[in-house]
Amino acid sequence: MKKLQRKLRMGMVGGGRGAFIGAVHRMAAELDGQIELVCGAFSSDPKKSRLSGADYYLSPNRCYGSYDEMFACEQALPDGERMDFVTIVTPNYLHYPVAKAALDHGFHVVCDKPMTFDLREALQLAKEVQKSGLLFGLTHNYTGYPLVKEARALVKTGALGKIRKVVVEYPQGWLAAALEKSGQKQADWRTDPKRAGASCCMGDIGTHADNLTTYITGLKLDAVCAELTTFVKGRPLDDDGNVLLRYKGGARGVLYASQVSIDEENGLRIRVYGDKGGLEWAQEEPNTLLLKWPDRPRHVVRAGANYEGRLSAAALAACRLPAGHPEGFLEAFANVYRGYASALRAKLEGRKPRATDLDFPGVEDGVRGMAFVEAVVASSKKGARWVQVKS
Repeated sequence: MKKLQRKLRMGMVGGGRGAFIGAVHRMAAELDGQIELVCGAFSSDPKKSRLSGADYYLSPNRCYGSYDEMFACEQALPDGERMDFVTIVTPNYLHYPVAKAALDHGFHVVCDKPMTFDLREALQLAKEVQKSGLLFGLTHNYTGYPLVKEARALVKTGALGKIRKVVVEYPQGWLAAALEKSGQKQADWRTDPKRAGASCCMGDIGTHADNLTTYITGLKLDAVCAELTTFVKGRPLDDDGNVLLRYKGGARGVLYASQVSIDEENGLRIRVYGDKGGLEWAQEEPNTLLLKWPDRPRHVVRAGANYEGRLSAAALAACRLPAGHPEGFLEAFANVYRGYASALRAKLEGRKPRATDLDFPGVEDGVRGMAFVEAVVASSKKGARWVQVKS
């Protein structure tokens, strides 16, 4: 197949007026000039979907009233016009049915996390993806930060030695009051078990903390001992959680996630300790990585596209600007899309993607995330007893 001399065409399900993460996905996808939004079913309300599409200057005949309509109509278009892939930015309970419908119609998929409503759906989706041969990406976007990739490279090279301990936390404060009762859309669905699944806090941000740990350390989770708490009266799902972690190979960890920690913003932080050294990275200060040693002062690592020789190849490839020009959330999110776009372009051109192109979360990460949530919820229901994580 000859080289694809055009941008990749993206459709979107969800992300219409009033949504938060849909706008982030659109900005991230378009940042590198490799992807363009061409169609969407932006809301379950057909009128709102079409008004949202007009906000994005899309042709009215590419703004659909439902995802079923979109997949059928897009599939009927000529190969030179139809979308290449769809991004799913709906509440959790719709992730699986939308992804399955997309795959059934021959479309590649990017999905927001957590991947599905529950582990059963996650396992089924993994089978569907494998059977389809199509490309699936999951937006655990914190893996896109350059110094997260640097941390991963350091662990891989053995610089920290054998990993013994992981401490990871993700405190927020935005759900410290019953915001869902005010009609706030994001709070409303996240605290609803019919739309969010078995967990609010752990499903929403605990999965990020778990995924970040796995990405950096490569450790496989074996068992958890968890206590989930609902502090806001009348809320049916957890808004805070504390988890002890046992990893295969002997490492131990602590994971804390909270959405009632007042005045905390998005305080994702990880500390990893091996028998030779340690590291620390915080999402709110993403361009700094601390390395810790037993016999010398701490080493501060900074991100920068001009830091060749100082950073690993993976970290350097994820940098966009020279040192001192801060990069953040959107750039990291865009790195996930850039990798996915490069891998998809290779697939559409009939060639094998490079290993660096495939450095984005996939369906296996989604299955692990749902296994984590299931085990945490089960442990908490059993009075914080140890529960094996399904692998």
